[in-house]
Amino acid sequence: MDNVKLTASEWNILNCLWAQSPRTVMQLVSQLEETVGWARSTTITTLHRMEAKGLVRCQRAGRGTAYVPLVEREQAALLETKSFLDRVYQGSVGMMMSAMARQEGLSLEQIAQLRAILDEAEREAKP
Repeated sequence: MDNVKLTASEWNILNCLWAQSPRTVMQLVSQLEETVGWARSTTITTLHRMEAKGLVRCQRAGRGTAYVPLVEREQAALLETKSFLDRVYQGSVGMMMSAMARQEGLSLEQIAQLRAILDEAEREAKP
């Protein structure tokens, strides 16, 4: 999945599968119809495309078929974050954090979480 960029539709399906897997086609159709308003054909077409890209695998489940993700959530999120950071902030974490802190007005809890993350990164950093 190193060079695969997930579409918004693929994220919708993967989020369903990461929450519970395997899921039958009808379970996915029902959930995606409810959450994002997709028609049955949209879900099935997207699943077929994702299978061709190696993002999901189809397996027999009784008389039907079920899907499992072949991509881990953490891996997908990391690649998406890196792509965003490179595209929007030219790879600068500092620029991104500065923009977010100024725009969002971070809460004390969020600042403490960021400090804990940075402290851990500093402990693990190689000299």
